[in-house]
Amino acid sequence: MSEAASAVSRRQLVPFAALSASYFAHIGFFNPYLPLWLKELGFSILAISLLVSVQAATRLFAPYGWGALSDHTGERVKLLRYGATVALLASLGLGMDFGSPYGIWWLTAVLLVMFTHTSAMMPMSEAAMAHLISQGGAFDARRYGRVRLWGSLGFLVTVFAAGAWFEFFGMKHFPGWTFVSLLAVAVSVWCLPDLKESVPAHEEKVPVLPVLRQRAVQWFFAAAFFHVLAHIGIYVFFSLYLDSIGYSKAMIGILWAVSVVVEIGWFYTQGRWLPKLSLTGWLVLCAAAMTLRMGLTATFAGVLAVLVFAQMLHALTFATHHTVCIALLSHHFPGRLRGRGQALYVVLAYGLAGVLGGLAGGLLSSVFGLVSVYWACAAAGALATFCAWRAWRLQRRLDAAIA
Repeated sequence: MSEAASAVSRRQLVPFAALSASYFAHIGFFNPYLPLWLKELGFSILAISLLVSVQAATRLFAPYGWGALSDHTGERVKLLRYGATVALLASLGLGMDFGSPYGIWWLTAVLLVMFTHTSAMMPMSEAAMAHLISQGGAFDARRYGRVRLWGSLGFLVTVFAAGAWFEFFGMKHFPGWTFVSLLAVAVSVWCLPDLKESVPAHEEKVPVLPVLRQRAVQWFFAAAFFHVLAHIGIYVFFSLYLDSIGYSKAMIGILWAVSVVVEIGWFYTQGRWLPKLSLTGWLVLCAAAMTLRMGLTATFAGVLAVLVFAQMLHALTFATHHTVCIALLSHHFPGRLRGRGQALYVVLAYGLAGVLGGLAGGLLSSVFGLVSVYWACAAAGALATFCAWRAWRLQRRLDAAIA
């Protein structure tokens, strides 16, 4: 890439960094503290797990619908603007009184509209960004990491600031935080360059089923599913688990922040480390680290030093795993398949795993306590390791056949 083209691409990537920062700033307080806000409203653990699972439920249909539409039209940015605006308006519904007998249904409807319009934002954004950083046909992990780390910084700021705020003022301002953070997302989206990917006539309808029939793709998605299923112990139950043990809201925020600090370090330096292993080799290592992380969280959550170490494994269990998955998706789903590939990843990994994990975790915790969730997550991590190993072996055979 020429120096001039590189400079243009950098200027185009700045708004994507702003969107990543604002979106994950929203996620940084919303996901960790939503269960605690729902608890303060008086909902049971089972009701909380069901409400939190609404986000995962929307990921079963929304990302693929938005992704297919963006693939066929090339209008990823316009769709992002629409989704961000509707989500912002829907967030006003969180300020209502949920004490009535129908309160839980109103809250479910509000969350459903919000999540339907935000659950596909990152797949579409990353599909559009991948188009910019893969011009030579190869995924540029270094440039991707430099953009994505701004999302981690945004998450870090709000997870820490919100923890301190809610510790001092209580959870009553949660709806206000939601509106302000989604306003920042909407502003960022409207600042994106109005890019439209051209759709050559011969590429208007590219079928995705032939790709999904490939064994390498099937084992990749299986590994991603079980890996994210194991991560549900963090996404849905971690704050509740720490709160039940006796950690303060500020300390809960700090422990979330530890994971994000190491995540930022990985994203900034990943261009140096990724070439040391194959992508599927990293997939195996990440899944093994996930198994260890969930086992330590189940066994030694009361020991702060061990819990901090377990949180530091986030550099592998999320940051490395996410980059590897995005790179593998760019490899398996190029060109006009990019949006659907990203969407399928969200649907199968975060949607299906999120729904099953949230519901099963709610039932397990109601009967056996929250610690049982982490033993189940460790088992899911072991299954993810097996699937990733199969993907690694298959890729080695394919590489040997080509050589």
